[in-house]
Amino acid sequence: MENSAKDDYRIQSFDMETQKLLKTALKEPGAVDLEKVSNVIVDQSLKDQVFSKEAGRICYTIVQAEAKQSNGSTFRRSLLNRLQQEFKAREETRERSLQEWVCYVTFICNIFDYLKVNNMPMMALVHPVYDCLFRLAQSDSLKNEEEVDCLVLQLHRIGDQLERMNVQRMDELFCLLRDGFLLHDGLSSMARLLLLEILEFRAGGWKLSDTAQKYYYSEVAD
Repeated sequence: MENSAKDDYRIQSFDMETQKLLKTALKEPGAVDLEKVSNVIVDQSLKDQVFSKEAGRICYTIVQAEAKQSNGSTFRRSLLNRLQQEFKAREETRERSLQEWVCYVTFICNIFDYLKVNNMPMMALVHPVYDCLFRLAQSDSLKNEEEVDCLVLQLHRIGDQLERMNVQRMDELFCLLRDGFLLHDGLSSMARLLLLEILEFRAGGWKLSDTAQKYYYSEVAD
């Protein structure tokens, strides 16, 4: 019940007609156009950072409801198709709007986290998610605190799962981050702190010691 209340709360930012569409999709997906629903969710996720962090839960609920009602996967297929379209246009998105790009990365990582097949992340999302994180680790992105913050947040959330799906790519990503930290002279002090924290986070088996946690979070608070 708690999750439903949270989902309803996130839906409040939509107009009444769209709220009705989403509420129906959550309970009776067969009664609505699920492609339209997936587009509504993606469109909102690309412009609303708070929603992009929570949308995975709504998508998970609709996928479960559709599977239970009709054993179908129309919504999941539509969602993945739209994610793929946005993925192909990611460089244009980043050039047009940094906020929209950060929202897209947050959203695809959220979907990776929530939507599972046989309790495993969807293979179709592994490389696109990695590609997005690699883009955030490039030197021009490391100059933007917003992108560094997004990268670190996603690695906190899904780094462990992602590494289990492909450890080689995670090693390559962390080589980039280590080089960025050591060699990049255009980093802000906050970006350096965030990178150091994520390097230590992975080195500690995707967790921080109490001492490290106190150090980093007191620094961030200051």
